[in-house]
Amino acid sequence: MKNQTYKEDKIINCINCFTGKTENLIFRNGILANRAVTEKKESNFFVGRGLVDLQVNGINGIDFNNPSLTRQNIVDATRYLLSQGVTTFFPTVITNSDENTLAILHTIYQACIADSVVDECIWGIHLEGPFISAAEGAKGAHDAKYIKPPDWKLFSKFQEAAGGKIKIVTIAPEREGAVSFIHQCRSHAVLVSIGHSLANTQQVNMAVKSGATLSTHLGNGVPLLLPRHPNIIWDQLAAEELYACIITDGLHTPDSFMKAVIKNKGNRTIIVSDSTYLTGMPPGEYKSHIGGTVILDKEKRVSIKSSPGLLAGAAKSLLENIEILITHNLATLAEAWQMGSENAAMMLAKEYKTFNERNDDIVLFQWNGKQIQVEKVIKNKIIVFERS
Repeated sequence: MKNQTYKEDKIINCINCFTGKTENLIFRNGILANRAVTEKKESNFFVGRGLVDLQVNGINGIDFNNPSLTRQNIVDATRYLLSQGVTTFFPTVITNSDENTLAILHTIYQACIADSVVDECIWGIHLEGPFISAAEGAKGAHDAKYIKPPDWKLFSKFQEAAGGKIKIVTIAPEREGAVSFIHQCRSHAVLVSIGHSLANTQQVNMAVKSGATLSTHLGNGVPLLLPRHPNIIWDQLAAEELYACIITDGLHTPDSFMKAVIKNKGNRTIIVSDSTYLTGMPPGEYKSHIGGTVILDKEKRVSIKSSPGLLAGAAKSLLENIEILITHNLATLAEAWQMGSENAAMMLAKEYKTFNERNDDIVLFQWNGKQIQVEKVIKNKIIVFERS
């Protein structure tokens, strides 16, 4: 990827979206040379840490679950995500045939080898299935014929194809062999997330005790009707050790649920986009690996044509999820941006000593009270995106 450079120093005055303090960003030949707090001044620009998205199924017409995925597709997807302020993301590979999964994982790995910026942005891969529940409601739009119990031997093949890049795996803790599988994952530095599951209280608690770290899109991947209590949502909320990943697009869960999760989990709340390739696409009817024929409406709801009430992924970016939190009065700009960046970055840094907290990954943006407009994205001090 080419980066724009400057012949002379360029100083940009901006407001730190977390602290509210005014900063000067000094660029020299396209590189961030200095960043310093300065006297308070009026500015139209905010600056925040680069966004981290742990669940990206696809973006802007590119489907990470299509076996015909190419390395160039991944480069293009990375460029688009950078334009949206996402500097670290996890391509998410969902339930598929073993052959297709192996091919997709290897393509992602090859793209990382071939392009240094892609490799720096894709810190890990999220394997969401096939080790999930096959029950209706819990499996969501995942293809039941490929769903299976946790299998370490098969996972090892997936990991080999991915060049060791799989860092998160979503499983249903009630499946036979789940506890042993979780222990194996943790001993091999792979995070385990609970999702697409109907686990009972004991099974959730056992998964946490065994090392499960996250909840995959909490509030989704469960039947529309659950017992009042106990149920798998309450049990995950009650597990203080679990980070809660939630989709805050205003479609997957209501405001009251999002508010309850944020209040309960605090800095363990991580927002994810769960974006599909339909993110960035116009409304219409599409063919999708997730759910077959799907409808994307003008509100950016993606639903299965044959079952209009069943969502088949998301079509809003992480930026749009942040906007929803703010405009629905669920969080301030600082709080929403933290849930989209800092919280995930701090979790990864805590879990992996090799993870750089990426303090040099920053986003310069404008906020008009309704929408965020990304102006510049800096990764490893280099400008990797700049709005024309």
